[in-house]
Amino acid sequence: MKYTFDWVDAFTDRPFGGNGCAVVHDAGSLSAENCCRFVQETSLVECTFLEPSEVADIKVRYFLASREIPFAGHPTIATVASLVDRGLARGDSLTLETLAGVVSIEIDRGGAGPARITMTQVAPEFGPEVRAELVAAVGGLAPDDIIAQPQVVSTGLPFCITVLRDKDTLRRARLNVDAFTRMAAHLGYDGTDMMEPYWITLGGVSEAGDTFGRLLMAPPSPAEDPFTGSATGAAAAFLWANGLIANPSYVAEQGHWLGRPGEASVTVLGTPDAITGVKVAGQGWVLMSGEVRL
Repeated sequence: MKYTFDWVDAFTDRPFGGNGCAVVHDAGSLSAENCCRFVQETSLVECTFLEPSEVADIKVRYFLASREIPFAGHPTIATVASLVDRGLARGDSLTLETLAGVVSIEIDRGGAGPARITMTQVAPEFGPEVRAELVAAVGGLAPDDIIAQPQVVSTGLPFCITVLRDKDTLRRARLNVDAFTRMAAHLGYDGTDMMEPYWITLGGVSEAGDTFGRLLMAPPSPAEDPFTGSATGAAAAFLWANGLIANPSYVAEQGHWLGRPGEASVTVLGTPDAITGVKVAGQGWVLMSGEVRL
């Protein structure tokens, strides 16, 4: 079977920035095993596989190299950028069926460069708080490197949001897989139903940024995710709910230290004690298109 695909750099308006994702069209006949093997072959963090939907404009399945996950941010931006580029999304809105629910999309073609795509992530679920020493060990850090109570937060995919004191501390973070497995087990997860901690600092690395984050990943995924849109939404909800940002709208940055700078415009919806969703917006550059034979 032949399947068409687009390779899209998400959360960037230029080639080789942000985070890459391969978007495979008309992929309903592919098994989960082949989807995972395709991701492994690309060496990307995630890829999406599209098929018809009865409840939305299109159904999107998200895969890591190891498993299917319910939702992911940069692959959502990449998916819509691919649909726009192929003329399959002609209006200014779209809905996507995901395992995390139906995601609403806004498309703005009025600016410079590729269309600006805004996804509205679902209302956050605030999970358990995590002892600072447990999560610090995951990053090879000290508990006092963390300046706010870490907590598991999900806007479709759970991350332990961990705010670090400064960018020097963020640079020092190194993933300890065994410590992550212990932390996940302590929280009642098996290590496959939650993501690694999302490390974040206040203040960007450029004048445009208000936050900067990193996601260090366990094998068989690449060692670090260049831009994590789902974690950006969860982190925004955490920062707003905990009074760590004064404005619910800001610019999140990630990937600059990898040579793949990415940027998202973020808006938390609702009051700090009653958040109804998070808008995360960015652009996607369709880098290449082709055909995969499976």
